[in-house]
Amino acid sequence: MTIALGLAPESFKYVFGSYHPFAVPFEEDRAVSLVCARGDRAAAQLLIYAEEELLVCVGGEAAFDERGPIDVLRVCAELPELPPGSVTASLVGLVEDDDRQLKSDMLLRQPSIRVERRRVQPVWIEVEIGPDAAPGVYRPQITVYRHRMFEDEAIVRKLSFEVKVADVTLRPPSDYSFYLDLWQHNSNIARKYDVPLWSDAHFEILESYVTSLAALGQKAITVVVSEIPWSGQASCYDRIDPANLFEYSIVQATRWEDGEWTYDMGALNRYVELCMRHGIRQEIEVFGLLNIWVLEDAGYGGVIGDYEDAVRIRYYDEGSRTYRYVREKRHLEAYVAALERNFIEQGWIDKVRILADEPADLPAFRKRLAALREMAPSFRYKVAINHAEFMAEEGLEDHVPILDCAASEWDRIRELKAGKTGRTLFYVACDVKTPNTFIGSHLLEARAIPWLAWHLKLDGFLRWNYTAWPNDPLAKIVYHYPFFPAGDTNFVYPGRDGRPMLSLRYKLLQKGIRDYEIFARYVREGGSREKVDALLRRVFLWQDPKELHRDARRLPQELFSLSDEDYEGIVAELLEELAAM
Repeated sequence: MTIALGLAPESFKYVFGSYHPFAVPFEEDRAVSLVCARGDRAAAQLLIYAEEELLVCVGGEAAFDERGPIDVLRVCAELPELPPGSVTASLVGLVEDDDRQLKSDMLLRQPSIRVERRRVQPVWIEVEIGPDAAPGVYRPQITVYRHRMFEDEAIVRKLSFEVKVADVTLRPPSDYSFYLDLWQHNSNIARKYDVPLWSDAHFEILESYVTSLAALGQKAITVVVSEIPWSGQASCYDRIDPANLFEYSIVQATRWEDGEWTYDMGALNRYVELCMRHGIRQEIEVFGLLNIWVLEDAGYGGVIGDYEDAVRIRYYDEGSRTYRYVREKRHLEAYVAALERNFIEQGWIDKVRILADEPADLPAFRKRLAALREMAPSFRYKVAINHAEFMAEEGLEDHVPILDCAASEWDRIRELKAGKTGRTLFYVACDVKTPNTFIGSHLLEARAIPWLAWHLKLDGFLRWNYTAWPNDPLAKIVYHYPFFPAGDTNFVYPGRDGRPMLSLRYKLLQKGIRDYEIFARYVREGGSREKVDALLRRVFLWQDPKELHRDARRLPQELFSLSDEDYEGIVAELLEELAAM
């Protein structure tokens, strides 16, 4: 049986389903050379192709196929110069995209997978370089063994790639200067694992998800303090395949008894403390108090008659022993004041940002903002916007324009940003075609996003998704197309063991954030910002930021280099200079 093996860079995305001649669909002798620092990581992909079915394994466990005899390939990745466990091999799982083709995305934790004939199986090979590793050139050794049933294993081929480690040690991700804000949808996590919301079992699972966010350098803690502030992301309008995307309040056991309110902030404080233990401590972003999404025709409107915003506060009435919703503004005021008091008592009030997601009506927004300021004078505000005019509003601390706005109004944003103490990020969502992090996006778009933030002189990146999965994401990540392109709702998948399964998109975003840290480190230690900007022009093919606007209709290859070597070359040059400083 013919078996072909080869290496590919980490941005390789295998696509199966449209047009596949019966030939090896990759270069078998391609060289891969990577650069990194200490306290860093480097990865490549091993590609496997065979004329017949295979069972591909990445661990030392015995493996047989339930349908009978089959050839077994075992992948072993080693690097003796580094501590055991520094090199890992993970099978890459394919998911169905909106075009019905299968594309690589999931990093599986299972030890083996059956691969049908004439289909590529990618294997993610990652090297973790500890902070104490010696600088120099490392060559991870990949050995592929083959056997059938009870035969002895025989070596099929040995491969290797190059990792150049510079004499530079990166800070841990919690100390990165890049400001990453991926919103957390924790009610969805509870649903996928069938555990009670905010229970001990839920928090045990949440810890592994918080850990995965911290590894990216996440800065913001998401808490939702009212019921369904996004009204289910308009899922009710999907009449064919709706999904449960509701997010519920983390403030539990709000009670009304004999004219007195009591509020249980235990789960809220517990989650904030969990995130802070893992180094996510710069911001507590609070959803559910400002600019609630309303779908009046579907029934998702407001419930407080004398208040304009559609805030929904559920409570338990001890007298009637029923659950109800707050109907009067004065009771909302008591609740908001209790939240403010809790944040003050915990010593967190300076980190709190009340977030408004995409307000469109500026006069209505001003009115809601003014009302909330009266209820809680200590609160500060952050807004995700589609128009730069919101940046001129007084009292808004942080601003996050969508990429279209950041591109078309870049000069205005720079002007409004000058003199402000808050942060200005940018975001992409379902309606930004490129750059983005969909299943169909080129993986280098995810790496380029932090580069773009640097070049536009913005502080970081926001995305609404991390775990906003549809109903069965392991079986089907396609959802609500074309409103949500596949992958728009998630960066990780719900692993069956209670831990997130990472994605290739997660890994490439992580790489881009690490690149940004190298840029910032270079400038902090005396390097020229102008030089970094000039180097980045090698990968940015646009001349005017307005070309990034969707109406410019640019293809990814017209905006960014899609060559890994271009990105690696820039990072190598900066690391070399950093090592010499």
